[in-house]
Amino acid sequence: MSFLEITGVRKAFGPTTVVQGFDLSVERGEFVSFLGPSGCGKTTMLRIVAGFESPSAGTVRIGGEDVTDLAPNARRIGMVFQAYALFPNMNVADNVAFGLKIAGMARAEREARVDEMLRLVGLPHVRDRYPYQLSGGQQQRVALARAIAPKPRVLLLDEPLSALDAKIRVSLREEIRELQRALGITTIFVTHDQEEALSMSDRIVVMSDGRMEQVGTPFEIYNRPRSRFVASFVGTLSLLEGRTVIGERVVVAGQEIEAETPGHGVGEAVTLALRPEAVSLVTSRERSNRLTGEIADVAFLGSVVRIRARFGENEILIDTFNDPATPPPERGAAVTVHFSPADIQCLDAATGASHRPLARAAVASAEPVAV
Repeated sequence: MSFLEITGVRKAFGPTTVVQGFDLSVERGEFVSFLGPSGCGKTTMLRIVAGFESPSAGTVRIGGEDVTDLAPNARRIGMVFQAYALFPNMNVADNVAFGLKIAGMARAEREARVDEMLRLVGLPHVRDRYPYQLSGGQQQRVALARAIAPKPRVLLLDEPLSALDAKIRVSLREEIRELQRALGITTIFVTHDQEEALSMSDRIVVMSDGRMEQVGTPFEIYNRPRSRFVASFVGTLSLLEGRTVIGERVVVAGQEIEAETPGHGVGEAVTLALRPEAVSLVTSRERSNRLTGEIADVAFLGSVVRIRARFGENEILIDTFNDPATPPPERGAAVTVHFSPADIQCLDAATGASHRPLARAAVASAEPVAV
């Protein structure tokens, strides 16, 4: 039996259903992210696990115990919020000790636990400061220390990094993951940031319109999306509109390329998906497909240069490493791009389902992976 089991959960506010058909089993010590756009139901689902919302149907079990109707303080859950939620009238030590004090822990034991938690998050030197005297990253570390101090069975993180600047966000997400692994806490992490989910998670639940679109490892979610939504939401994707011809051939912008199009007859419209790291400006034996067009835009992203090439009504994104000795192409210049038939995914026009892995050859490619 899994440690955290969510079965048949549905949540409605009046006539509006915001979560439906949610079934998930999480193993002890696993790090699972709920990923999706705003309004997809991921935070509502987190609040149901926490006990802040009651499901309209379904059950939540932790360690074999049905907690569906238990109050939040009876579930032994730690929660870290986006807005830190520290008590402004308490110093750092008192904030971390708050849950321990409520639980009735003896003062000496409580102080020892606070010291341990502050060392764990690298903040023993700020124990006497107040929240307003801390940076955003420090406040979030204090919030994390407060959440894990009572030794919760499950740790819930509700977009805890979204208010931080980019550099601190990257650093703190690495610290959170290392801390979670060290403590072995079963963790649910809510985010709309695909890079956070891909870099931190054991598994990802991609959500859309209150439904689970796909559950899988970061590798599976990125390379084997099961729907058009997952393929386009996770990572960067180019969609090419074409029409099938005889054999495994598709016409895109008046040019023929090779692509498997299962379920499509000759002359039917198809949508093909392609990751930017699978496309190259250099030909090779594997990259037998080629399209000729023009440069629409060039974005310098530091170590990566992202090129947008136009082919009639279609556009393809190409990611290349920055080479100081070779300036990027200019807008309006002619360009020929190359890619392998194995890196193309045919998306079903009716359902958006994908029929094969994306960027299969990219695993061995020297090109950067865009996430």
